[in-house]
Amino acid sequence: MSGQISVRDPEHPKRVLIVVSNPATSEQTGWPIGFWWSELTHPYWEFVEHGYTVEVASPDGGALRADSWSDPRDASGYSADDLLSLGFINSPRHAALIESTKAIADVDLTSYDAVLLVGGQGPMYTFFRDERVHALVRDSYEAGKITAIICHATCVLLRVRLRDGRLLVDGKTWTGFANSEEDFADNYVGQKIQPFRIEDEAKALSGTNFIVAGRFWPHAVRDGNLITGQQQYSGTAAARLVIEALGV
Repeated sequence: MSGQISVRDPEHPKRVLIVVSNPATSEQTGWPIGFWWSELTHPYWEFVEHGYTVEVASPDGGALRADSWSDPRDASGYSADDLLSLGFINSPRHAALIESTKAIADVDLTSYDAVLLVGGQGPMYTFFRDERVHALVRDSYEAGKITAIICHATCVLLRVRLRDGRLLVDGKTWTGFANSEEDFADNYVGQKIQPFRIEDEAKALSGTNFIVAGRFWPHAVRDGNLITGQQQYSGTAAARLVIEALGV
């Protein structure tokens, strides 16, 4: 596990809340959209391998739906080699975690050591517009908890403000889905997918430092208690930064 030593305390395990988008419909493409499988399953694997307890929640609660291309069984074959997600999907115990999620209104943040928001196409609508999600991120961060956000879920950081009115990312270095990756995705399907681009919006902000690595390279950034991952290949890297921040 990347050379790390796991310090386990079975009686007092670290607890992580993973927050996932509810199902939605893209206003740009008309597609049914939701979360991206690997951004849930790969961090989940890292956490449980370190003895952590992981729970899954969503803004509204209830059953969730993944973006089809993220499903290893999808006819497109786009994620066919994602064996971690395939195993998760085919395990009744694990699949149940997304069949009946807790609503974030019912979440007691004091019970968790860290919060991780999962990306996918859904968050560009469901997280970006939802004040409940913004408040969860703000409250987690201001409580001093490790707050991690991956891929398109980082769109919330364009809007989340602290109680003093400043953007959470004011003075922060962070990452999110890159323009080069949006270009690739748009060209792959032959149309514009997202309603806006996170990199463009982030770079239009003053007082914040948005950075990206190469297209679809694993890339995660920690700045204090804020951890961000660039895209779907960055879930493991982001989870490992969470583990490092929590003292493994």
